[in-house]
Amino acid sequence: MRVFITGATGFIGSAIVQELIGAGHQVLGLARSEAAAKSLLAMGAQVHRGSLEDLESLRNGAASADGVIHCAFNHDFSQYQANCEADRRVIEAMGSVLIGSDRPFVVSAGVGAVTSSRPATENDACVPSSLLPRSASEEAAMSLAQRGVRASVMRLPQVHNLEMQGLITLLVTIAREKRGSAYIGDGANRWPAAHRLDVAHLYALALERGSAGSRYHAIAEEGVPLRQIAEVIGRRLNLPIVSKSPAEAADHFGWMGFLVGADNLASSAITQERLGWQPVQPGLIADLERAHNLES
Repeated sequence: MRVFITGATGFIGSAIVQELIGAGHQVLGLARSEAAAKSLLAMGAQVHRGSLEDLESLRNGAASADGVIHCAFNHDFSQYQANCEADRRVIEAMGSVLIGSDRPFVVSAGVGAVTSSRPATENDACVPSSLLPRSASEEAAMSLAQRGVRASVMRLPQVHNLEMQGLITLLVTIAREKRGSAYIGDGANRWPAAHRLDVAHLYALALERGSAGSRYHAIAEEGVPLRQIAEVIGRRLNLPIVSKSPAEAADHFGWMGFLVGADNLASSAITQERLGWQPVQPGLIADLERAHNLES
């Protein structure tokens, strides 16, 4: 299969490229710079020059492929809502050339776009984008599925390896700056997680076996307590481990304050059953214990 991938040189996207090439697929990666193009060629992928702002380049890339994986996202949180709506337009542009073709289109979204008092499942609809902007990506994919596109959604947790750990990488930076590793309240709230290589393998399975309108959860661990995360960060950096009240959260964590206290459990039981996915890589705490960004 010839697969067009956005975000192909990113943290998750580059692992997907290697996974697909290893499985015998041809990969066409989006590259907006010469450096990105060279990186793709080094991985054994082909290069499609363009950008997320150039919707025609995205349509052309999708039209030339047997399947599409969308991993790119602008993580500039100073204009978060605008970036989420821009992602909706990106997904709609690529999906428009796939209508009625049965070519798979796997769209990335956040598992945080689901809220519940129990572990969120793949059957739970996302919170409307009017309340949570990041849901725009999932809404766009589900709309395309209703219009005859074999579009599915990959909901992502904190994706980690020894180099990066999703939003936890930002917690490490904050801990260094504030000279303390903090959590909120008793720190019993939890974040789901999965290793980068397990996630890449799941994208390949969704591409090959996924069905229109399906949501998949790239969840290896349903929820890791924030206090446990903060304790590892503090110990590795030889910093105090402290609890912050909800009122202190904004001052300590900045824009991340409302996220750090969130309890966000999620299950992948349905995904594992439908796609035969079995995560086998190290867990989040095991990676944090050896993480390169926590070396003092």
